[in-house]
Amino acid sequence: MKRSSITSPSHSRRRLATRVLGITAGVMATALMATGCSGAGGSSSNTIKVAYEKFGNFTQLDDHLKAVKKTFEKANPGITIKLEPIAAQNDDYYTKLALMERAPATAPDVIYEDTFKVKADAAAGYLLPLDSYTKKWADWSKFYDNAKEAGVGIDGKTYGIPMGTDTRALWYNKDLFAKAGLPVPWQPKTWDDVLAAAKTVKSKLPGVVPLNVYSGKPQGEGSTMQGFEMLLYGTPKGTLYDASSKKWVSGSKNFTDSLGFIKDVYQGNLGPTPEQALDTNAATVVTGDWLPKSKLAIDLDGSWVSGSWLSTGSNPWPQWSKVMGVAAMPTQDGQAPGVNSMSGGWTLAVGSKTKNPQKAFDFIAQALNKKGSQSYDIAASQIAVRSDVATDPAYVNSNPTSKFFSSLVKDTHFRPATTDYSQISNQITVAMESVMTGQQSPKEAAAAYDTALAGIVGAKSITKK
Repeated sequence: MKRSSITSPSHSRRRLATRVLGITAGVMATALMATGCSGAGGSSSNTIKVAYEKFGNFTQLDDHLKAVKKTFEKANPGITIKLEPIAAQNDDYYTKLALMERAPATAPDVIYEDTFKVKADAAAGYLLPLDSYTKKWADWSKFYDNAKEAGVGIDGKTYGIPMGTDTRALWYNKDLFAKAGLPVPWQPKTWDDVLAAAKTVKSKLPGVVPLNVYSGKPQGEGSTMQGFEMLLYGTPKGTLYDASSKKWVSGSKNFTDSLGFIKDVYQGNLGPTPEQALDTNAATVVTGDWLPKSKLAIDLDGSWVSGSWLSTGSNPWPQWSKVMGVAAMPTQDGQAPGVNSMSGGWTLAVGSKTKNPQKAFDFIAQALNKKGSQSYDIAASQIAVRSDVATDPAYVNSNPTSKFFSSLVKDTHFRPATTDYSQISNQITVAMESVMTGQQSPKEAAAAYDTALAGIVGAKSITKK
């Protein structure tokens, strides 16, 4: 995408609002038409609808599910797998999926479900508990216990089968670092070290974007997790949620400091312009254009990024492993453990309105058996959640960065597993955007977040830090 195609933050926000409204109207119209035609609605018990995200350069899931569909239909005569890819960035995907789930006529049988949405969607009645199925599934014992927890609802039941997990770190272009006189290999010890490297790139390599940190509302959870939480959880005892008291944290210096880093990047001209960062396709531009074409020096991003660069990916880049280096994101001042990462992942779940829950689960079981999980984890550069995949030489040797990203698991953090996290995450992106665009100072944006937080969870569910 040409940079000139992105206009202004306000235009980006209006365009995002228009797109979400369009998705909403389209899905509601579809649901109404389907309900009108079929009375009670819903697909045939012989048709299993699979809804999942297909966006930008990341097409590995689409390829994987197409392969599973072919083998599953062959092994199950009379059963049709209807793949329903949703071409949308995360927040738009969640919006469309939620609307589909509300009407029996449009509700999917199998759902690609982000781990942070499992509890909320299960509580809303969109997902089917799977314990009676996993109990009879021999493969379930191969999944790591902590990975299983990602698919558990607030009632303790299992609602999602994990596909893989991830970690986050700093990707950096070794060729650009060498030209700028920066050390290779590179491992910053503090936030200031990261900013110093970005400042060096800015002064030595005009025309190169020094540092990308996802920020703002259009990137949704990408901004919250890849950007803000990679900062906050690297501050001294930094957290959004106090698990011991089961209360959300308000008035935190760590929160303000994290927004301060966002200000340093965007108001210090060390990152993309706010207009570029607020484009919905920013992540696609970063992985598909800026990194492969040496337009970006440092990218705070996920372990999955190289998946699109593999020979089997959507944007093959044979030289990537020679050009790109990886470094752990340091803690704020280098305090123990010295590095920070965040982990998430996705699951496959069964929709509560399915007319054939057994076949829906059977499809998931085939998609995530040893062969299926390994194939997908390799293609999508996922950290394996099955013990038999994690130790398989074919997986271990599939990607030169797998060992590095897997090593970050011991120091990783997870998002609060609560039903109101989604609303709170959205308020974090609001705070980030107001700082990156210069509308508020970090202190002002943090105060506005605290007010919004109280409105979401109530004063009794907040602790001051």
